[in-house]
Amino acid sequence: MGALWHSARVAGHFGEFLQGRIGRNGPVALVTLPCDCLAVRASWSAGEGFTLYQHGRAVITRARLVELFRRLHGTPPAGRLRLRAAMPPGGGAGASTASLLAVAVAVTRGGFARLPAEVQAGFCIGLEGASDPLMHRNPGGLLWASREGRVLGLLAEPPRFEIVGGFFGRPTWTDPADEDFADIEDLVADWAAAAAARDHAALGALAQESARRNARKRGRPGFERLEALAAEFGALGIVAAHTGSARGLLFRPGTVPSGVEERLRVSGLQQVLRFSGGGGTC
Repeated sequence: MGALWHSARVAGHFGEFLQGRIGRNGPVALVTLPCDCLAVRASWSAGEGFTLYQHGRAVITRARLVELFRRLHGTPPAGRLRLRAAMPPGGGAGASTASLLAVAVAVTRGGFARLPAEVQAGFCIGLEGASDPLMHRNPGGLLWASREGRVLGLLAEPPRFEIVGGFFGRPTWTDPADEDFADIEDLVADWAAAAAARDHAALGALAQESARRNARKRGRPGFERLEALAAEFGALGIVAAHTGSARGLLFRPGTVPSGVEERLRVSGLQQVLRFSGGGGTC
């Protein structure tokens, strides 16, 4: 009889609609853009010894896995683990959080997934010091304190967008101690109203303003070029990973002009994809 494998798939995200401080001295918070097309799949088979295979790109270190098993089971890992990530590490697409969640679910045969989202978030925070809200059923409808792993507020989920984007420049991993973000308290209030009204144009402008503020504060290579492309193609705005390399243009569904993907590739974006905001197909 062959080895029994247990698998789990956790979807990532594509940057953030908003991210920054809630008030000058407030917590770092975000509104994420879920992306079902970018996911991590973990497959686990118990056994003697420990082997790790990461298809294509490494999204988690062996040392982190040893600590994960210790926290889950109190023992070092024993068995075979396979990981496949659709997103690049350091891309701002949730590779770290998605990999932790997928491995935890696979090695507990689904038991971890049945824990409250707050417990799952605390587990990720304990391992990495920061977390995306991927353990929640509606991550796009939350104002999320990423360094604390808690929900600051419930928001109306935004209407569906069509996003065309990719990854630009060097990967940048989240530093949990980094709180040098722009103040977006005013944008959050406007976002809540625009999301409730399902106002695509207002939401696109707010996402772009959040990215612009943080680009000015933190430095974002190529941001001006992306703004020019948004204007050229009539995009409603820009979405970006505020840490990480994900960049994209926001459109109403069915309004993406021809040629956008190729222009983004020519402009230097890698792994260009097109998806419906909050899920959908690539």
